[in-house]
Amino acid sequence: MAACVVAAFSPAAARASSQAAQDATVEALHRPFDDILDMYVRDGMVYYRALRLERGRFDRYVASLDVPAATYSGWTRERQMAFWINAYNAFVLRTVIDHYPIRGRAAEFPANSIRQIPGAFERVRHRAAGRSVTLDEIEKTILPEFKEPRVFLALGRGALGSGRLRSEAFTAARLAQQLDRVQSEFVTEQSMMRIAHSEGVLAVTPIVSWNADHFIAAYDPGEQGPHANRSPIERAILAFVTPHLLPIEREFVQKHQFTVAYHQLDWRLNDLTGR
Repeated sequence: MAACVVAAFSPAAARASSQAAQDATVEALHRPFDDILDMYVRDGMVYYRALRLERGRFDRYVASLDVPAATYSGWTRERQMAFWINAYNAFVLRTVIDHYPIRGRAAEFPANSIRQIPGAFERVRHRAAGRSVTLDEIEKTILPEFKEPRVFLALGRGALGSGRLRSEAFTAARLAQQLDRVQSEFVTEQSMMRIAHSEGVLAVTPIVSWNADHFIAAYDPGEQGPHANRSPIERAILAFVTPHLLPIEREFVQKHQFTVAYHQLDWRLNDLTGR
């Protein structure tokens, strides 16, 4: 009898139980994508070559995103939001591997950038939820409807300077915690935010400026408090990052002797192959 009790609480059984609980939080639609991201993404970097060589399961997942519009309309807000984040990220991956290895000549972007693919964001169309959409349409038309600006930081644009592509799919059950992590990690990732103490500059990703109206609506406290004299977008940025700053960073902000700037987005491909 004792042996049975030990077996029931063995590490292997605990791991299996933990995995089962994890799987239960991932909608069946996105479970294949969750597995793919876990296998091919490391700290925001992607094994594009390996994914391209073994793309059968990935292509089936992308095809499965074209669920009937009536099915999509019956989902909760959280499930719809997670769906579009996953769809965007999957479409970016497919766009890259369809053209991998990228070797472009446009001088304004790195040679291996997704920006070297003609129309990658504004013209290439994808099927999702009964619609034909571009990446720009998802970001600029669909996602703003949810009035949750953190989603724009969850989009993996295939670039080192974009939001960090996670090694997991977004899901309705975990969405609140996942977006909380996106926000808390914003201040620790150099591609998202940098503080130059000696120069008195707080620089953030231009993704915030692209979606300034949404960040202002969600985070600007108005003309009150210590940052009352700053612009609405600056107040929104400070409200967004301050709760997650280190003490030395919070002290820097409290002195009010800094400017807010946007750094350039690094469009080099987030390619882990060969690294």
